[in-house]
Amino acid sequence: MSNINLLPWRELRRQQRKQQFLVALGVTVLGGALSIFSWDLAVNYLIDRQQDRNHYLREHIALLDEEVSAIRELQQRRNQLVERMQVIQALQGNRPIVVRLLDQLVRTLPDGVFYTALNTKDNVVALQGVAESNNHVSSLMRRLDASQWLDDPKLDAVQSAPEYGDQAATFKLSVTLVQGNDIEGASL
Repeated sequence: MSNINLLPWRELRRQQRKQQFLVALGVTVLGGALSIFSWDLAVNYLIDRQQDRNHYLREHIALLDEEVSAIRELQQRRNQLVERMQVIQALQGNRPIVVRLLDQLVRTLPDGVFYTALNTKDNVVALQGVAESNNHVSSLMRRLDASQWLDDPKLDAVQSAPEYGDQAATFKLSVTLVQGNDIEGASL
């Protein structure tokens, strides 16, 4: 017998294709939704992980900032201590110079002259005093100039001082303290 199909096969075929299309569409939509959902989970996981890393880095940066500030404070304290040590060394280095200066001022002081004030700035010594006469001031300046520790005496002012005597005079002069290498080894 022959196989003749009298059923509406085209419509059945159309419905099968439509059903296959709808199934394929559903599977595609479901696959797309699953893909989007899994992509969203993956992105959210990566975002959370990066936020955790950022938080970890912020915490450690804060700790390092504290350590850096502590190091800076220690460096400042070290610099202050070094500066203090330099000042102390300079003072101790200048101690013999001060003694030498005072000794030279006493050795060069002629009779009839006395000092009333002494000021130093760097290597310049400013002296004020009273002398019995102008000749005594001249003698003082010659003695200061002859000293190996003092140099370049300059007379700033001389005024008569009747309160000290008839020929008495007050004076102001400046002298430079010699601090050369050849002087360091010399003895007084």
